[in-house]
Parts: sequence; C-alpha cells; structure tokens
Amino acid sequence: MTTPLLDVRDLVVRYGTVTAVDRVSFSLRPGETLALNGPSGCGKSSTALAVLRLRRPDSGEVRFEGRELTTLTDRELRPLRPRMQPVFQDPYGSLSPRQRVREAVAEPLKVQGRWTAAGGPARVAELLDRVGLDPSYANRWPHELSGGQCQRVGIARALASEPRLLVLDEPVSALDPSVRAGVLNLLADLRDDLGLGCLFICHDRAVVRHFADRVVELRDGRVSSEWRPRSPGSGPR
Repeated sequence: MTTPLLDVRDLVVRYGTVTAVDRVSFSLRPGETLALNGPSGCGKSSTALAVLRLRRPDSGEVRFEGRELTTLTDRELRPLRPRMQPVFQDPYGSLSPRQRVREAVAEPLKVQGRWTAAGGPARVAELLDRVGLDPSYANRWPHELSGGQCQRVGIARALASEPRLLVLDEPVSALDPSVRAGVLNLLADLRDDLGLGCLFICHDRAVVRHFADRVVELRDGRVSSEWRPRSPGSGPR
C-alpha cells in the first residue's frame, strides 16, 4: 500500500464552545482527489485550515508525508509549507491589488530563495503558460483580469512552490458557470501531469461527482458517509 500523502485522524476544531470539526478522519494518496462535501457550516473549511496549520486543531493528528504537523512549531513547519499550497474561493481577494501578476507569481520564489534575475522571469512565464495564460498577462493588474483568469493566476502562484498537495477551498464556486469547467479541467490536468494530491472543498455535489476520486460527506462537523463517484476524477470535459 502507498503511504498516504495526507492522513487525518480524529481531528477536532473548536471555536469557543462550538465544535466545528468533530473527530473527522480521512486519508489522501499522491495523485488522488478527495472531496469534502456538505452544506455551509458543516466544517469543511475549518478542516482545510487545520490541515494547512493555518489554525491549530484542538486535538487529533494531521500527518503530511508521514510527518505529524499538529505538534510542530511555526519554525519547524516553515520548510514543509511550500509542499502544501492553498487555492482560495475568492479569486480577486487572494491577490493583492498592489501587485502585478508577475509580482504575485514571483513572490513565493523570492520568499523561498529560488528567484534569480536570470531565471526568475522565465519561470513566471512558464507558470503562466502552464495554467493557460499568455505570458504577456504578467504585466497586468488583478482588476484587469476576469474571475477565471485571476483564479488561474492563483493556481500559478501555488504551483511556484512545487507542492505535492493542493488544498482547494471552493475554487470554482465564485466563478461564472461558463468558466468553471475550464478551471476544473486545468486542475485535473495538473493533478494528472504532476501527480498532485488534491483536497477539494466543495458544497456542489454535481461538481464533486465529476472531479473527485472519493468523497467524504460532512454533516454538523462529523463524517456522515464516504462514497466514490461513478466516473472518479474524470473532470467535466
């Protein structure tokens, strides 16, 4: 059996007296898409925040590539963060209005010490091309882009870190229906080409049915069921 890329056991997240995530467990293999599905307020996004250690869980285990994350200090987590990257719901809100596209995509490279004057611009152009944007978009500001284009920039920014896990928190729910399929097809291609594991947070069962290999249903912070789509991971081609 392949060691899980991500292994979550008995995860608990509380906000004061409210238990948002109640002993949730699941695992995710490399190259697989696991969807967390359920209505608003069921604990999907709180689970994603705990997985990314953007919020420390109250109890439970989160193992990424075999390493327990919940007990690590921020300093110990730092070298692991590039390998697990989020793509957020709001394509405009995830980009700074004060940064051109090239600056947004280059920022992870600079923070991680992988930027060079010679190779950096070429890497930005390569990443934009990888997500289906002409490299000339590097000179644009976020307000000059459509929602779908902004989301593609956000995906390029996530890929700059060469992650093994993408945590996709409602990545198409804010997009027009006409562009959703294109972004989902892009994510499916990246998953297959790069062998990425994807934790896919989504309330829409129709989208989940097309994109995920397995689905974990959450209700009131707990796992209510797990199922496999008839055509797992096929994407809405």
